[in-house]
Amino acid sequence: MTDRTPREPNAAGESKLSDVTSVRAGTSDVAPEQVLQRIVFPRGEDPLDVRPLYIDEPEALASTVTVVSRRHLRVPAHSKISLASYFNAFPASYWKRWTKIEETVLRLRVRGAGRLDVYRSKANGDSVHLQGTPVSSEDWSSLEFKVSLQPFEDGGWIWFDLFTNDAELEISDGAWTTDQPMPQQQVVVGTTTIRPSECIEALKTLGEDPQVMAVVERVIVADQGPQKIHEVEGFDEAAKAIGDKLHVIEQDNLGGSGGFGRVMYEGIHNSDAAQVMVIDDDIALEPDGVLRANAFARAATQPVIVGGQMLNLQARSRLHTMGEVVDLGQGIWRAAPGAVTDHDFAKKPLRKTKKLHQRIHSTYNGWWMCLFPREIIESTGLPLPLFIKHDDSEYSLRAGGHGYPTVTLPGAAIWHMPWTDKNDATDWTAYFHTRNRLILAALHSPEEVKNNIVKQGLKLTLRHLLSMEYSTVAVQQKAIEDFLKGPSGLFDSLRSALPEVRELRKDYDDAKTLPSAREFPPPSADPIMAEGLLNPPVNPAVIAARASKALLHNLKEPAHDASDRPQLNVPAAAARWFLLGNLDSATVSNADGSGVAFRRRDPETFRRLGLEALANYKRLGQEWARLREEYRAALPELTSAESWKQVFDPR
Repeated sequence: MTDRTPREPNAAGESKLSDVTSVRAGTSDVAPEQVLQRIVFPRGEDPLDVRPLYIDEPEALASTVTVVSRRHLRVPAHSKISLASYFNAFPASYWKRWTKIEETVLRLRVRGAGRLDVYRSKANGDSVHLQGTPVSSEDWSSLEFKVSLQPFEDGGWIWFDLFTNDAELEISDGAWTTDQPMPQQQVVVGTTTIRPSECIEALKTLGEDPQVMAVVERVIVADQGPQKIHEVEGFDEAAKAIGDKLHVIEQDNLGGSGGFGRVMYEGIHNSDAAQVMVIDDDIALEPDGVLRANAFARAATQPVIVGGQMLNLQARSRLHTMGEVVDLGQGIWRAAPGAVTDHDFAKKPLRKTKKLHQRIHSTYNGWWMCLFPREIIESTGLPLPLFIKHDDSEYSLRAGGHGYPTVTLPGAAIWHMPWTDKNDATDWTAYFHTRNRLILAALHSPEEVKNNIVKQGLKLTLRHLLSMEYSTVAVQQKAIEDFLKGPSGLFDSLRSALPEVRELRKDYDDAKTLPSAREFPPPSADPIMAEGLLNPPVNPAVIAARASKALLHNLKEPAHDASDRPQLNVPAAAARWFLLGNLDSATVSNADGSGVAFRRRDPETFRRLGLEALANYKRLGQEWARLREEYRAALPELTSAESWKQVFDPR
């Protein structure tokens, strides 16, 4: 007698029917628009440390796997490798949640002898074997594996492993595909640059893959630097690779929002493409990410912003950010709940990292790589004129308000220098961080966010003052004052804010960088003296006591020789208020190690900036309700194509 007892709802994902797969030898070609994700391998120009992102291979291989080309791999005899790798495993849960794809078909060509096995993972990281087949073919033959996406609602990937005995095995032209109808859509890819030499490298990489360029309608460069990109060595080579699809537009330096805004404007008003993708200029590009984002957007059940993840340009096997959200209660972005940060695939591959298998929900994606369907830009408008910082997070929040979510897609990624290696919380960009965070919060956060902003702002001001970062506090106060003026001057500030901020900072010691601490006399203090101050206080009572002691110290006159001779040479990692707040002077290294600043304690400047901050934050809290109304009322004009057109062509 057949058991017809209904299953519990939670058992549906464990049903064997959800893992039914089939394998068959096939020779049918797949149309390019049916390809969801190609199987790719490192480029010849790539450093060796990217290899774990493409191939999961044992360290003790008798002979290494040979990457014949971007689409062709040779596995030696007596080997076992896995393509459960960042770029070659299929992030099935994202496709299940956001697209109409119900089944993916792994298609590839094989030659030689061995075995191929297909696996999937659950959201908790457990692996499930789906299907396998022996391979024995002297000539190239085709294989197809069909895998249902039914059990991937909460997480999981699909991949395959390769095993050989006495002979080698080759695979070529592999791809995760679909038999479901998929529309053809082209994409405008655009970047903005003030670093033309770095931009040229990204353009070269983009132009080298014919299949990528086949979906690219045009490539737009908003050239904003003092040296024009066509004057830089290598441009002719990049231009030749891209051909007549390359459009370089020279304009004033309008920052990231003005540069990417120009790309969006051109993509919508001077192109018929269905998608617009923006990428940073200072990146290393995995060109297949363009195809993957394009395919995901085409398959989506509704228009979605498709963002790429960020890999660490200085440690190429590390995933820097998996997905991010905007915390509306704080008015700032952070890692999404459950997201893994700074993960090194060379040390712990995908199969051994359980947290990488759950699906992450993001609410925004940085514009190091981000794709927008035409409909979203037409409905949402162009970026706010913020120059840099928070333009991307604000845009996703605004698009989300129109019903368009943001998805950060694993396997679609670029390499970028992480912000942890920059000084952008304390240098001139501190102005834009502060002003634009206030604008974002005024537009999208609840009224009570002002309490957190005022409280955190005053605490941060004190930390900067105790760290002798007077220029940072000065530009932050200018940012608050400019925010208090309302939205009417935002477009003008695209051209004026940066020069004004640089002029403001130039007379502060902490804003002046020299090549090395060797430019100054040796430090006067015993380094052992600092050891007791290096451990960060955790207990609230200890924090209060150390802050009070540092505050009293900063109100006293500094030692007479401290202005000429630093007391300590402080590395960037140790430059915290609980150390610097007890010193009279110090050289402090930049985050990237490129130089040092000689910071000198100045009680008069400490008092002046502290009182200025108290007054500004008090006024900010009092006028917050009015400012919210003003910025929200101005939003349509600030983001309209007509307003931006006048900025691009002010004549």
